[in-house]
Amino acid sequence: MDNTDLLKILDKFPSLHLLVVGDFFLDNYLLIDPALSEASLETGLEAYQIVEIRHSPGAAGTVTANLRAMGVQVSAVGVTGRDGAGFDLRQDLQTMGVNLAGLLEADDRFTPTYTKPMRLSANGGPAQELNRLDVKNRRPLTADVEAAVVAQLEQLLPAVDGVIIADQVQERNCGVITDAVRQALTELAGQYPQKPIIADSRTRIGEFAGVMIKPNIHEAESVLESVGQEKSSASDPLMKARLYGQTLFEKNQRPVFITLGEQGILAVDGDTLTHLPAPPVTGPIDIVGAGDSVLAGLTAALCTGAANKEAAQIGNLAASITIQQLGTTGTASLAQLRGALGKN
Repeated sequence: MDNTDLLKILDKFPSLHLLVVGDFFLDNYLLIDPALSEASLETGLEAYQIVEIRHSPGAAGTVTANLRAMGVQVSAVGVTGRDGAGFDLRQDLQTMGVNLAGLLEADDRFTPTYTKPMRLSANGGPAQELNRLDVKNRRPLTADVEAAVVAQLEQLLPAVDGVIIADQVQERNCGVITDAVRQALTELAGQYPQKPIIADSRTRIGEFAGVMIKPNIHEAESVLESVGQEKSSASDPLMKARLYGQTLFEKNQRPVFITLGEQGILAVDGDTLTHLPAPPVTGPIDIVGAGDSVLAGLTAALCTGAANKEAAQIGNLAASITIQQLGTTGTASLAQLRGALGKN
């Protein structure tokens, strides 16, 4: 694969417009200075002292942040609460230049939030992440909000170059990608077969039909287990991925991209299986958000007309950049991608 060809693909990113539909979270970071801790007068327990607060879009928002860093225009479709976290999330996305017309508000919903307390190190080393505090919706999305989400998809999808589906919430029908929304996406994919539409899902990747999918090796394995098929006894993740990828392709009849961490990506399209090793990375890493950066780079490349192997390699490059950004959910910019190509 010629790096010149990959650079030409990257050059097309600013001309793209993608739709990101799914669960937009707020990642809320609280930096704690242990040297300032106090004892609570009421309980006697240690009262952590926050010295810095920062936040950024998470889940579907992380994918979006990566796309914007890559120069890609983005329209968002999702649902937030009418609350403070929703205000912060929208402000962050608006600052990035994201089209928020499809990001709906609902009075009876929380804005999903991951609050991450980070204890500063006394010796100046990396901050230590403490127990995360999650805010998610535990009740199903109502039928009227589902219908509003589908209406936004039908309105926005014809004008974009491709679609990313980010299904983050594990509780069935409690996130944006409900059974009804998933079915609508399948139908829309049938209407626009030339548009790359790719799904990423923590727990239901096997339920998507008519679209490309990007599971990691564990998600792919869980699909086979859910239908009663024995998982591979092979010890090599790549050998497992070959079996799982072919099975998932036969089920869905659309390309499958299985992420393998430091071993890269296996792209499966019919009888064609292509393994793209990950670029070597040295030093400490933080894998939070790596899959989202892969998804952003991979899909953007596919929308330029890139071949599966070229798209997967750009996805690999994006992840190699973000995992070196410690203590935060990183992004891979267009300049960083070009620089990484010069080194690999």
